[in-house]
Amino acid sequence: MSRTGLFERLGASARVTVVSAPPGSGKSVLLRSWIGEAGLADSTGWVSVGRDDRDPQRFWLSVLGALRQTSAGSRLVRELTAAPDLDGWAVLERLLKDLAPLQDRLWLVLDDVHELGSAEAERQLELLLLRGPPELRFVLATRHDLRLGLHRLRLEGELTEIRAAHLRFSLAEARELFAAAGVELPDAALGMLHERTEGWAAGLRLAALSLAGHPDPERFAAEFSGSERTVAEYLLAEVLERQSQEVRRLLLRTSILEQVNGELADLLTGGDGGVRVLQELEEANAFVVALDVARSWFRYHRLFADLLQLELRRTASSEIGTLHHTAAQWYADHGYPMEAIRQAQATQDWGLAVRLLGDHWPGLQLGGQGATVHAMLAGFPAEVRATDAELAALAAADELVRGSLEAAERYLAQAARGLDGPTSVPAGRRGQLQVLIGVVRLLLARRRGNLPAVADHAQRLQAMAEAPEAAQPTRGAAQELRALALISLGTTEVWTARFEEAQRHLEQGRALALQIGRPFLEFSGLAHQAAIEGFRSSYSLAAERSVQAIELARRHGWTDEPAAGIAYVVLAIVLAWRGRLDEAEPWIQRAERTVRPEAEPTAGLLVCYGRGLLELARGHCTDALAAFRAAELLAGLLAAPQLLLRRVQALRLQAMVRLGETERAERALAELDEQEREGGQIRIATAVLRLAQDHPRAAINALGPVLDGSAPVTRSTWLAQAFMLEATARNALGDPAAAGRALERALDLAEPDSTLSAFLIHPVPALLERYARHSTRHAALISEILDLLPRDQPGPAGPGGPGGSGEPTEAWGGGQPSQDRGGFGGIRVSSPRLTEPLSQGEIRVLRYMPTNLSTPEIARELSLSVHTVRTHIRHLFTKLGTHGRTEAVQRARALGLLAPSGRTT
Repeated sequence: MSRTGLFERLGASARVTVVSAPPGSGKSVLLRSWIGEAGLADSTGWVSVGRDDRDPQRFWLSVLGALRQTSAGSRLVRELTAAPDLDGWAVLERLLKDLAPLQDRLWLVLDDVHELGSAEAERQLELLLLRGPPELRFVLATRHDLRLGLHRLRLEGELTEIRAAHLRFSLAEARELFAAAGVELPDAALGMLHERTEGWAAGLRLAALSLAGHPDPERFAAEFSGSERTVAEYLLAEVLERQSQEVRRLLLRTSILEQVNGELADLLTGGDGGVRVLQELEEANAFVVALDVARSWFRYHRLFADLLQLELRRTASSEIGTLHHTAAQWYADHGYPMEAIRQAQATQDWGLAVRLLGDHWPGLQLGGQGATVHAMLAGFPAEVRATDAELAALAAADELVRGSLEAAERYLAQAARGLDGPTSVPAGRRGQLQVLIGVVRLLLARRRGNLPAVADHAQRLQAMAEAPEAAQPTRGAAQELRALALISLGTTEVWTARFEEAQRHLEQGRALALQIGRPFLEFSGLAHQAAIEGFRSSYSLAAERSVQAIELARRHGWTDEPAAGIAYVVLAIVLAWRGRLDEAEPWIQRAERTVRPEAEPTAGLLVCYGRGLLELARGHCTDALAAFRAAELLAGLLAAPQLLLRRVQALRLQAMVRLGETERAERALAELDEQEREGGQIRIATAVLRLAQDHPRAAINALGPVLDGSAPVTRSTWLAQAFMLEATARNALGDPAAAGRALERALDLAEPDSTLSAFLIHPVPALLERYARHSTRHAALISEILDLLPRDQPGPAGPGGPGGSGEPTEAWGGGQPSQDRGGFGGIRVSSPRLTEPLSQGEIRVLRYMPTNLSTPEIARELSLSVHTVRTHIRHLFTKLGTHGRTEAVQRARALGLLAPSGRTT
């Protein structure tokens, strides 16, 4: 195979290249392929060092003979025959003299140089490497590093090193290798083989040979291991049988471990010096890999470990159980609970395994390691789950995470029965089991959105953890349990619109999580705080906290956790409300991939709401209806009315109206009870319906309590919708002045947080364009809204036709303005004017100038270069006749280009 990247490294200009890797890594094949492809056969001398080349004279005669086979060497290197009085130093000096005139590039390849058993020959070779002529290049292929003083060449930049990691085949190279052998494998099977061989060339080649003509290649790939006959024979002959009896004993008895250090090796072998042996094996490239810089922990290549375990079963099967038990105790005593559990399971010491998992489960769960817990639980047989109360509680928690609330409740009931029984749980474990059951009950109540139950379980859990009679592990975890209780309470309060309490509990929980070093809890709290900001106050802050939570998730590997899904969907909703629909799409998709609605109904409801909002803003009302219907079904799984449910119902009604299904919308509205119909969001939806039915006066009546605050809505986005709908209704009733005031108020509410989608859901382009002809206020905002609307975008169904403009017979503005009120809708327009109109780009930048965003941050928001933003700012200063940002904002406000400061939303 042509391995271009490695060929380039070999052809580099360094004086010496060392290729050091385990047997079967493809060193020799690589070098021969490189020589052939580079056309170097006539300028390369090749010496294969054998086990018998321990005599320096014999080695150097082989070197001279190889060099004489090259075109340059045949002219310069004199022939030499063996003689009793001829030593290696004399040969070396003669060779250096012969090669001194060398002008052309000459390569000397020494293959299997680790077999060079003479210390004297190694010293002579080192001298040749250092004193050879500039055009002589060396390639040394070896199974382990040689003591040749190469550190000096490394410092001088004259050493190229190719090691096992470089020689490992990539997945693409493995596919090419199998194809060359006439073997076609599905991607999954090829991936398994590549993973198990770790890209080891000999392993892949042996697998390819065995697969040729195999009746079931996929099954072979699934079962391939180091115990496969051809692999086992190779590893036995090339690695294991070359080791001493002491080293073989260590390798076999430690093969039961995924990772091993010197202390463990000594414990399992009954000897000492284990760390020295492991380090020497790693230096010798004997399929032993160091895992840390200090070279204190090691692992074995997967296929080599398979072979060692096979040999252990063959030679010492009766000792395997004792080895596992000894390792389990060592891991437990030294703070490695997961490894201890695996070893206890391997020896079927179920009691020890359950006790270890129960003691460490809270920390694992609070550390975002639910997948690890699931893998541990899979190692217990069904009969143990059926009889052990503590394991049943752990299984309940796992089922909760996986999304099966019913299975979780069954296991929880089983655990509670065990707790109540007189003998099923040892006295020393009852407190721990009580805490486990309490945590699961808390999490189950949180999943169901049952705030009273969450508060009750949170209080009970803290009391249990802090009780004087609590077990030591429980007392040690008291702060963790308190942090969990606070975060659980806060997240449940978010969904029931208790924002003040939620913010307080989440802030306390995050602070405690930071104090005790539980970033997963901090991350979960931050994601839900983003949701609070999105529901009630600032979209900018909601986006900021979402991004912070997403960065935490990326840093710690929690991107598939439900809390990450919350952050994704909050960011998507913010972008959707701001009219940045294309940017919102990938985030809502991530949320849909991450959140499992059956496991997290509240998060699932939020995702469905986000999807529905995005589709409604796009005008895809059928898709929006499907999303809102799914959200309503999820709300039915929750114990208490949901904050989002009214919003979902309101937008669902609006989607029906936009589809022209007014009768269906009327029926859906009638199915709501009186209290629900009186809510602010439902009143807004009712107004949409009444406008579509050509009843603008009824629409105004529905909106009245929303506009006067007696039927409040939590976000200015909804209030902006209400004023915009009022503008449409007033215009239809022939009152353009009132329409102008209502539209002005809608724009005032939308501008601070750039919430444009209200104008996409209820498009009124004609009203906006007419407003813009009479006033320069909100010019940038209106321009951006109109840019987002398709040119043929219809407005809400109802009087006045598309856009809800309904041209009245009287002039726009309602006749002659009074003395103190002028311009559009009776609102005074400032007299100063710009000397030159602003461009669309300048208008967009101007809207961000009142904020605290820096120029680079404005550039990111607008997807522009920093240079472009700076150019727009310079032009704005010129056209506004100002010299600084603050002065420019004041001037723009005076001209009506920006809303006055201090407006409430």
